[in-house]
Amino acid sequence: MATPAERTLIIGVELSGRQPAARSGSRDKNPDTEESLDELTALTESAGAQVVGRFTQSRQNMDAATLLGSGKVAELRDRVHADHIDTVIFDHDLTPTQLRNLERRLETKVLDRTQLILDIFASRARTSEGQLQVELAQLNYLLPRLTGRGAQMSRLGGGIGTRGPGETQLETDRRRIGQRIAKLKTEIERVRANRAVQRSQRQAVPLSTVSLVGYTNAGKSTLFNRLTGASVLADEKMFATLDPILRQLRLPSRRRILLSDTVGFIRNLPTTLVEAFRATLEEVTAAALLLHVVDVTSPVAAEQTAHVMKVLAEIGAETTPQILVLNKSDRMTEADRVQDLPALTHRLLKESARLNSTQAALVSARTGDGLSALIQSIDDQLVQDPVARQRFRLPLGEGRALHLLHDRAAIVSKHYGDDYCEVVADAPQSLRDHLAEFAVEQ
Repeated sequence: MATPAERTLIIGVELSGRQPAARSGSRDKNPDTEESLDELTALTESAGAQVVGRFTQSRQNMDAATLLGSGKVAELRDRVHADHIDTVIFDHDLTPTQLRNLERRLETKVLDRTQLILDIFASRARTSEGQLQVELAQLNYLLPRLTGRGAQMSRLGGGIGTRGPGETQLETDRRRIGQRIAKLKTEIERVRANRAVQRSQRQAVPLSTVSLVGYTNAGKSTLFNRLTGASVLADEKMFATLDPILRQLRLPSRRRILLSDTVGFIRNLPTTLVEAFRATLEEVTAAALLLHVVDVTSPVAAEQTAHVMKVLAEIGAETTPQILVLNKSDRMTEADRVQDLPALTHRLLKESARLNSTQAALVSARTGDGLSALIQSIDDQLVQDPVARQRFRLPLGEGRALHLLHDRAAIVSKHYGDDYCEVVADAPQSLRDHLAEFAVEQ
């Protein structure tokens, strides 16, 4: 028998006097707050909970003790009891004091946005690297929240080689967590070192890496599967893919590249997660080209694009060449279909310095529409291992060289003589260097 989903209440708090102009039909609600609550609702459902209600409070200042203020907390407590709420989730980071006070007064479990994202990440991490990174982020979040967890945490003890006389249980927990954090950092540094070795080995063979980036649930994994024939989990749930995955892709020029699928970004991505996943995000910073996937049908596509650009800047990838991949064209409305590609691009990048330097492609990862043009754009954008036309004259016994040309170059023409085969091919620089002894002047 399946366990019933936790009944959850979503709480938003906005500071009055700092709201942007409301959109038409928003009934004077802060659109940023509403969009953030919509996203938190999707996150909560991705975690397996049932959202039974939500509300927003507008305040002049955040209450230091409970965030909401005593009157609103009392009202919320009545709602929790009346609706049999199991968990209350705040769309705001709570201080350790606020978290303790709210749990005590509401008499139910209380989480904030960061805790929810950490919980989802913990359930989705599959590789040992991902699990290490999630645990590090969780412990970094937990450490300052140990204070004041009750009298049971303050018993004295003394052990030879462990706790000194008079050390409290709280101090012991802090020390153990600190030791675990140090060990995790060492193990993650080992992962980074291994990745660096693997990356240098890949770079020895000129295979460019192209990374898929974008807002979570933009369709990156579906696009990755369509391009590479892989079977990565593609789910409507947020953060369906957490661990990075690499697959080869052959371009029209016959060059081979490595395509990587990475974790989706999100607004207010916790700093602890950005830091913990820096080893994974190095795949993005080392990429020769980024495919920035955007759900073109989302009403907040421009805001999501801006959030991704912000995270890319935080990890040092803001100058990497990009192709803006406008995904889910099969779901576009008639109003969107009449806009040409430059107009759609301008709508998404209107406040970005990259507006005039970013190419765009309109695709549907689900149906495959537009993918041929996208692959050609990738081929045109990559500068590593450039392709040029070359004539080769191969002795008839050089079957291996002919095989390499068929495998890694685009054959333009082929002519057989008495004891040779003359091939004209568009070949990458690495292959032209490898077969230089057979090259002849055009």
